[in-house]
Amino acid sequence: MSDATPILHMLSPTKHASPFDVNMAADAGYKVIVPYTDVELGEVTGLVQDAIFSRPPQDGVRTGVFIGGKDALLALDMMKAAKEALVPPFQLSVFADPAGSFTTAAAMVACVEKVLKNKFNRDWNGTRVAIFGATGVVGFASSVISALEGAKVQLVAHRGIERCYKAAEISKERFGVDLEPVLGENDAQKNVIIANAEVIFCAAAAGVQVLSTANLQSATNLLVTADVNAVPPPGVEGMELFMNGDLLPGCRTTTGVGPLAIGDIKYKTESDLFKRMISASEPQHLDFRDAFHLARTLVA
Repeated sequence: MSDATPILHMLSPTKHASPFDVNMAADAGYKVIVPYTDVELGEVTGLVQDAIFSRPPQDGVRTGVFIGGKDALLALDMMKAAKEALVPPFQLSVFADPAGSFTTAAAMVACVEKVLKNKFNRDWNGTRVAIFGATGVVGFASSVISALEGAKVQLVAHRGIERCYKAAEISKERFGVDLEPVLGENDAQKNVIIANAEVIFCAAAAGVQVLSTANLQSATNLLVTADVNAVPPPGVEGMELFMNGDLLPGCRTTTGVGPLAIGDIKYKTESDLFKRMISASEPQHLDFRDAFHLARTLVA
């Protein structure tokens, strides 16, 4: 492996690069970290080629590009553009994690997978999953990850179903998975969804309670619900921050996975993916699928 200085170029289409990701990259071992903000998709090729041609080919593995922002599809498009800009033997590593969503979704799915296995002797194959906050970055990634693992996934629409149909169409086109959009705008619609679901991912906006204790009374089949929201009130009433397979208050069989249990695995996943880029002998190209494969080993 080359002993050249590890350099990370952080590309973000938003006004600011994420301080969280900067800290994570520095703690993982990157010595030089340079943020680029307001980056447009068409600018990725030029930036990547500036990075690869400025170092000898053997130092390519010590050069990384991190793609942030807050748009999952744009991040994937920017990652694709970065990979297509490479001119072997001049290469580098690319890691996409917009708003931390890919590693958060990976951690949530992995944590729930462990509870399903250990408490219910179940896996994802055929498991009925409902996702609240489905059109957000975490909801999108978790829907695709769980569907790729064989789950039957519903995307719950809380304000018009068109965006969920669009997300389902894109997911089918890009990843070959079938996702079902359903309306969940009122308690009656939510209760039907909850009564059918075996797993619920709650990935709605911070500080918004999506599921009440009353809603959960209709959860006759629900085994696990996970909530990534650490800002009060919790997305699931009664969810505690560190829950990791404990029964939810007032529920006979429904267990909870809380945001800090998920956050611990998310943190380790992002850190380890940065470290993987630094220590690899070949360039790495990492998205939410790689994050999930790593996260499930971390929870084991």
